[in-house]
Amino acid sequence: MTGPDPLPWGEWDPLARDAAAERVARAALTRLVEPGDAVFGRAVRAHGAAALLADLRAGAALPVELSRRDPAGYRVRLGGHDPERDLARIAGLGGAFVVPGDPGWPTQLDDLGDARPLGLWARGAAPLRLAALRSVAVVGARACTDYGTHVAATLAADLAEAGWTVVSGGAYGVDAAAHRGALVVAGRTVAVLACGIDVNYPRGHERLLARIADEGTLVTELPPGAHPTRYRFVERNRVIAALTRGTVVVEAALRSGALISARRAARLGRQVMGVPGPVGSPSSAGVHVLLREPGSVLVTRAAEVIEQVGLIGDDLAPVLSGPVRPGDDLAPVTRRILETVPTRGVSSTARIAREAGVGPATTRRHLDVLAARQLVDRTSKGWRRRGGA
Repeated sequence: MTGPDPLPWGEWDPLARDAAAERVARAALTRLVEPGDAVFGRAVRAHGAAALLADLRAGAALPVELSRRDPAGYRVRLGGHDPERDLARIAGLGGAFVVPGDPGWPTQLDDLGDARPLGLWARGAAPLRLAALRSVAVVGARACTDYGTHVAATLAADLAEAGWTVVSGGAYGVDAAAHRGALVVAGRTVAVLACGIDVNYPRGHERLLARIADEGTLVTELPPGAHPTRYRFVERNRVIAALTRGTVVVEAALRSGALISARRAARLGRQVMGVPGPVGSPSSAGVHVLLREPGSVLVTRAAEVIEQVGLIGDDLAPVLSGPVRPGDDLAPVTRRILETVPTRGVSSTARIAREAGVGPATTRRHLDVLAARQLVDRTSKGWRRRGGA
């Protein structure tokens, strides 16, 4: 005889059922708690999200970690929102709500301690944990100059072509240039938002954000429909800093959110890098201050960034040098003799020896070497240097 259909896994396995309840509770708490609330995070770690949410809904006394908080501040946000509906919304967009302990959770965010996100709402072509394994933040001024736009786009494109994920904040200016630079070479990019995953902010980036969702990854710790605030932008920066191996500031004024990202990265032990700009440019003044701080590194190209965040000894940037000229490898005495040979007119061996301060016989031997290297010519009237030597 055929028995009843087996119950779904979460209906009979207590661990799965507890995990499901915890996920729903965390989704609900993203509406109640502002990002980066380490005190609330400590209470979640101690008691669990589901238990805390149940106490808030029941009007029970809050745990000792929250004893100094006004519970009304949390409960005022309880009504009118259904976490199941939020989870259905993200699923309908092809995304997911990822929480600590999930296989897709980027464990580097755990470095934030109790200030880590309660969970992340994410959607995109690339799973967030995979995309963030080799990632670099490229951030900077919203009101950037043409120089900043060019540098950010070029840097991001070169990083993406080298297999690195470019992470930024989806804002105008440097952020947008970085995302576009990665996308133009079909590379990976992640936009960390300060609003809900379904909110187009800034409005002028609707197409850009849609393209990132199709080809990269959008992520936020705020629930669907949530709007950005100044505080949320500041706390968003800690996620950018923790998610990546290092942060590059392309342009930043003296008061800039990009500098907040960089300093948070430094506190987390991540590499901090800055791109110098014109010394008189207000848009680069913050970067120049940052570069004077201990631990900050000046970079000008993707290879130098990768050298800082890649494998020690394996990802060294090629050393830049000027153009190679004939005679660069000459011994000092030979070089001194060459420099006394005129490019216009001719000079005798005796005169060259006198001007170089070298004996005539030695001068003659070196001149023969220079002639063999086709750096000088001997004429009937004396010696003449070839052009370019």
